[in-house]
Amino acid sequence: MGRHETAASRGSRTVRAAGHARRGKARAAVELNHEPENEVVDGPRLTRLLGAPDLVWLVERARRRLLTGQPLTGSVSLSDPTPAQRAAVERLLARAPGGGRSLTVRLEAVDAVLRRSGASPNGLAAAVEALTGPVTSLAQTRQEEEHAWKRAHAPLDELVATVPALAEWAARIRANGLARRLGHTPDATLGLLTGVCTALRALPAVPVVSLPAFAARVLGWAHALDDGTPLATLTLSGARALTGFHDGQGGEWRREAWASAGLLRDELSSTVLTLNLRGTPALDRMAGDGEPYVLTLRQLTRRPPAVAAPMVRICENPTVLAAAADVLGTACPPLVCLQGQPSTAALTLLQGLHDHGAALYYHGDFDWGGLRIASVVHRRVPWQPWRYTAADYRAAVLRGASPPLSPLAGTPTETPWEPALAAAVAELGVRVEEERELELLLSDLAGGS
Repeated sequence: MGRHETAASRGSRTVRAAGHARRGKARAAVELNHEPENEVVDGPRLTRLLGAPDLVWLVERARRRLLTGQPLTGSVSLSDPTPAQRAAVERLLARAPGGGRSLTVRLEAVDAVLRRSGASPNGLAAAVEALTGPVTSLAQTRQEEEHAWKRAHAPLDELVATVPALAEWAARIRANGLARRLGHTPDATLGLLTGVCTALRALPAVPVVSLPAFAARVLGWAHALDDGTPLATLTLSGARALTGFHDGQGGEWRREAWASAGLLRDELSSTVLTLNLRGTPALDRMAGDGEPYVLTLRQLTRRPPAVAAPMVRICENPTVLAAAADVLGTACPPLVCLQGQPSTAALTLLQGLHDHGAALYYHGDFDWGGLRIASVVHRRVPWQPWRYTAADYRAAVLRGASPPLSPLAGTPTETPWEPALAAAVAELGVRVEEERELELLLSDLAGGS
């Protein structure tokens, strides 16, 4: 019985030893090939054959071919090899390399040695990955990177599905790479565009709100849209596309650009010029004197006019309003002047007048800039033309022989209230400033027509 137990013990020890050997071999495979379950590579043997420092150049040449998608065939050469490098190749191939100043090795020969020896049964490619790590071809890397950038811009597709008006802007952001440059990496760009699109879905803000309050409510951080941040840059770009706000630069321009989307950096810098409006004690007093009055956005958001006249005229240039005050005084019908690009105060006032039932009538410069301003207002609040049709433009051109009218400049735009107007302006190619129509406009105001 004792002898039987001793034999059994010896058998058990033999089994355990074999198991340890297999596990050791698997560990070597883990270290070199990261695929222990397959045991593709014999780690120690591969290290002896191909892992010597004097063969690093050979492994690197093979890896470079894999990276660039080339086959591991043909020869690779090393200029001015050291004796140790020659000796290492001789040990690998079991024959002396050729003479000459360079050392040339056929990759098929190396592949055959590795397969035959069992060091790498799958050949040279598997051996290179075992020694240097996984190989991803440059073409595959580029493809994966392109897919990552496509995923990063996916929030733009979701935004356009809910806000079709931003389709052109989204396409431009993709094409010019602005988000990519600001985000630097696909993951960071995805996060950036997710925030931008979240903000743009909530614009324009109605009622108007402070920029920090909006950022805190929509984006979770009051300073998310501070000047200079990538999030602010892209969101302001999208907001301008949404509202049609003109190009520009500088602090005042950014203030008005944000304000055009209902986001206020302050309540006092945005103003609108009026004449003979009523509905607040201050407006009533100034209308009683027939004097112009400047309303701030603060006044319009805290105490807007409580009433509105049945008809309110809108002009683009302060010269018209000043002349109306001088010539007509208290007899002038209610008049609002945009003073160029419509401020948030102007748009807020016009929206309030419209909500109180006033019919709005608009006149501006007959040029691309003037038509663009009119379009911005038209998108925010409905109005009817006040001598601002294609027929009115053609008549103004006929009256404008002296002094000669200036040629058009700038980028053409559309006139959604009357497409024929844009076509006429493009056809005749001259601009007619509102001031040249002053007598006609004053005549309308005097007659109440």
